[in-house]
Amino acid sequence: MPTALIVLAAGQGSRMRSDRPKVLHEVAHAPLLVHALRAGAAVAPERVVVVAGHGGDAVEAAAQAHDDAVTVVRQTEQLGTGHAVLQARDALAGFSGDVIVLYGDTPFIRAETLQAMLDTRADGADVVVLGFEAAAPGRYGRLIAQGDRLERIVEAKDATPEELAVTLCNSGVLAADAETLFALLDQVGNDNAAGEYYLTDVPGLARAARMSARVVTCPEAETLGVNTRADLAAAEAAFQARARAEAMEGGVTLVAPETVHLAYDTVLGRDVIVEPNVVFGPGVTVENGATIRAFTHLEGCHISEACVVGPYARLRPGAELDRAAKVGNFVEVKAAQVHEGAKINHLSYVGDAEVGARANIGAGTITCNYDGVFKHRTEIGADAFIGSNTALVAPVRVGAGAMTASGSVITQDVPDGDLALGRAKQVNKDGLAARLMAKLKAAKARGRN
Repeated sequence: MPTALIVLAAGQGSRMRSDRPKVLHEVAHAPLLVHALRAGAAVAPERVVVVAGHGGDAVEAAAQAHDDAVTVVRQTEQLGTGHAVLQARDALAGFSGDVIVLYGDTPFIRAETLQAMLDTRADGADVVVLGFEAAAPGRYGRLIAQGDRLERIVEAKDATPEELAVTLCNSGVLAADAETLFALLDQVGNDNAAGEYYLTDVPGLARAARMSARVVTCPEAETLGVNTRADLAAAEAAFQARARAEAMEGGVTLVAPETVHLAYDTVLGRDVIVEPNVVFGPGVTVENGATIRAFTHLEGCHISEACVVGPYARLRPGAELDRAAKVGNFVEVKAAQVHEGAKINHLSYVGDAEVGARANIGAGTITCNYDGVFKHRTEIGADAFIGSNTALVAPVRVGAGAMTASGSVITQDVPDGDLALGRAKQVNKDGLAARLMAKLKAAKARGRN
């Protein structure tokens, strides 16, 4: 049966104390909303609807930047979760299948959990609710159930003392047939302490209509919601712990796991070694057998097998390292192709460039790629040798097997095999250093009297 997702992302999140919509705060370099969409994508939904409210334009932009097939609808009045789900009705017109309701601020629901909910639907349940055993139930809604048969959901502020003693709690995630879901929501009222239309009334209404409602449970960690900055930090820690564990299970060596920070989309191959204090921004792939040395920052780059990067290196978006390339300490690479076996070992900037196979880039080399308005490219041929402290003023090409002398400013193309010198002739002034030093020392002595 086809599946659709409704992702609720309309809340302001006042406890975040932020002008930014809550669902756009980031964990592992991606908005919470993107994490929720990625979780839901595991069940291959036919349609995805995001319900936006506060900061709707920004929420819509983030959702569609992640997946332009997502439909975004607006909840202009914040009248509760039931009301929010109803805003998706028109966007799902003509859809026949199961609907799963997710939350943009609950980023860690696993694919296996969502599949278990769909399997329970297929097993005959009209409504399926995701629950968890809470260590501290507090403000969570309580699931009043007999075994996995759900009788009703009670919000904490409406619960009796006996109901508050229940530890089986509501995650808010719910699955039902689309027609059934909207028909039941049409019956939901707002006669409650908050005067809101609760999605949580749906199971009780289903039971009253002689339909079946069942509970699927998951670990509490999956249902972690983000409402405060402290929650956001906890979510980041939870993501990192899980991502590091998965990386190591996949054959990655993390020398000091707690110091490595991964992005939501980091890809690490087998036998990759990551030394301490490495930060992965979004869009990084590291292939088998590469080594990322300490205090390196990576973002939007691709590192091929057997490469060595760092320590203290920075790879920015568009950096592409072919097999066995080396990028060393205090080197920055941006929008550059570094071919097989090339070396940029220390204290250099290589941007908007192509570095040929086995080329050697000397310390202090800079590709001067920006003229204040436009970016220009530098091409360095295979087996070229760039002397230390060379400034390559783009656009410029240094040919295969060519060399530049240390300290040169290269403004013209260097043909294959040539040596380029672009520096002033050295002149030595006899005894001038000694005379100048004596003069300065005398001036300093007079200043003390």
